[in-house]
Amino acid sequence: MKLLIKNGRVIDPSSHTDETLDILIDKKKIIDIKPKINTKDVHIIDASSLVVTPGFIDMHTHLREPGFEDKETIRTGSLAAAKGGFTTIACMPNTFPVNDTRGVTEYILSEAKKHAVVNVLPIAAITVGLKGEELTEMSDLSSAGAVAFSDDGEPVSNSQIMRRALEYSKLLDTVIIDHCEDKNLSAQGTMHEGYYSYLYGVEGISDSSEEVMVARDIILSEKANTSIHLAHVSTKGSVDLIRKAKKKKLKVTAEVTPHHLFLTDESLQNYDTNLKMKPPLRSKEDVQALLAAVKDGTIDIFATDHAPHTSDEKAVELDFAPFGIIGLETAVPLLLDKLVLKNIISLERFVQMMSVRPAEIFGLANKGKICTGADADLTILNLHKENIIDVNTFKSKSRNCPFHGWKLKGKPEMTIVEGKIVSSS
Repeated sequence: MKLLIKNGRVIDPSSHTDETLDILIDKKKIIDIKPKINTKDVHIIDASSLVVTPGFIDMHTHLREPGFEDKETIRTGSLAAAKGGFTTIACMPNTFPVNDTRGVTEYILSEAKKHAVVNVLPIAAITVGLKGEELTEMSDLSSAGAVAFSDDGEPVSNSQIMRRALEYSKLLDTVIIDHCEDKNLSAQGTMHEGYYSYLYGVEGISDSSEEVMVARDIILSEKANTSIHLAHVSTKGSVDLIRKAKKKKLKVTAEVTPHHLFLTDESLQNYDTNLKMKPPLRSKEDVQALLAAVKDGTIDIFATDHAPHTSDEKAVELDFAPFGIIGLETAVPLLLDKLVLKNIISLERFVQMMSVRPAEIFGLANKGKICTGADADLTILNLHKENIIDVNTFKSKSRNCPFHGWKLKGKPEMTIVEGKIVSSS
């Protein structure tokens, strides 16, 4: 049966649309958009007082399957994504086995087709085993369905290998997603190196460990004349480098996570392992620089870096806990409450960063827009509803979230994938 969304405020930055419209969906596609659609034999969704946007896309998630299904599965990760307003997610390759062969890529796509409620796009490894020593068969992985390449969680320390990866990515018309970290500088650090790491007696991670690699890979990208996407940017120095690269019209894009926008290193005073992630929470000065970069367009997209871990893994001393927090079910409420509803950024800018730009960076031609013929992937938002983050209600298998108990305004009301309602409040 056809689906008709009526009376919603449609926000589509790709066409500069912001008006009350009806949207008619049939056979997984949008087939009509106009102020008043009258037709029979349809399922009607009354979107009065709600906002309808192109489906949100998260370019940076860890679904853990295959190999770590005790933390998350493709199924549970997709359910968390749907609840969080995401219609498409891309999953990083640090699974077991690593997604560095055609077989693993095809397995992820097969399991997603059978069990996922949202679109799942595999990101393949740049190097074999994420060891940074030998390039994967990038052409074979791309033809198998990998939408991008990353060694996320591990840096590609060998500059020549990164150079070759960038050159191959240009030939394949794909993108490298760059985990920027010099491990000689981050060493055995646990939190941001600065006043609070000294105060709390915790070994620090220097901001230069990120910035050195950001600088190197911008240079390599420029020399190869190809695009590079910088993951989880966290420092003022990185922002300055990216801003300069964009002024030179280089093919550099960047993402920021909600936790790097709304938390700082000061938060670790209680040594809560749910506040341990990499890159670490940075200083107030870094947060201010990130917010400015979001406002002026230096940062292109929001991403969650959803990184599930079991409660047992996190229930240890701070130094021994794994890095990472979950974010699929908290990102949209946080960003709406802290940025959009406080007029830090416009609603249109928010939708652009959540949907339009990720689709452009990935080359997803039929996503990130609301128009006739586009995929019927839509996110419907309620900007008025207050909610309290409660990890006990999460669809994710994991609970490693530092935002439990936060009271926020604004949330996803409904998520529609290929014309099917996959989540509804």
